[in-house]
Amino acid sequence: MTKIIFLSAFALSLACCKNQKQMETTAVEVDIPKEKITIASMLDSFNVAAANADYQKYFDYYTETATFNGTDATENWDKKAFMAWAKPFFDKKTTWNFTALKRNIYFGKHNDIAWFEELLNTQMKICRGSGVVVKQEGKWKVAQYVLSTTIPNDNLDAILTIKSPIEDSLIKVLQK
Repeated sequence: MTKIIFLSAFALSLACCKNQKQMETTAVEVDIPKEKITIASMLDSFNVAAANADYQKYFDYYTETATFNGTDATENWDKKAFMAWAKPFFDKKTTWNFTALKRNIYFGKHNDIAWFEELLNTQMKICRGSGVVVKQEGKWKVAQYVLSTTIPNDNLDAILTIKSPIEDSLIKVLQK
């Protein structure tokens, strides 16, 4: 009887491991080129919503747990905090207008998560946008967005001279 129980438990354990392994390796079947177009279109619409100061539409593109990292080292917000910060700009219709110059989109193993990096034409000249998008209820949404300014390598020393006094203080605070 003990042998039967042992063999049954062993067989059940192998079956569970096999099912777990199948779950881990089975990617969601999607048409990657089509999904890239869908994500690119969503990101373009996301930027247009900001340019049009459409507060609700712009923030509907974010997941509820999204984060936004801006060009300033202190700009690291969850969605609610970013909405509060951005509201006055949307109310005054003084938002930002970004258009993609170049964009790359990559997919995770299960194809329900993707990440992107793009060069943007902005009022700050060329910026880099990057982030993570996730598919929720059939729609791609921004889970994380990072905006960075680009600095030509030949000008980096001049920029460091300008930002060092400000950021040296911040570095000390962050190192504590």
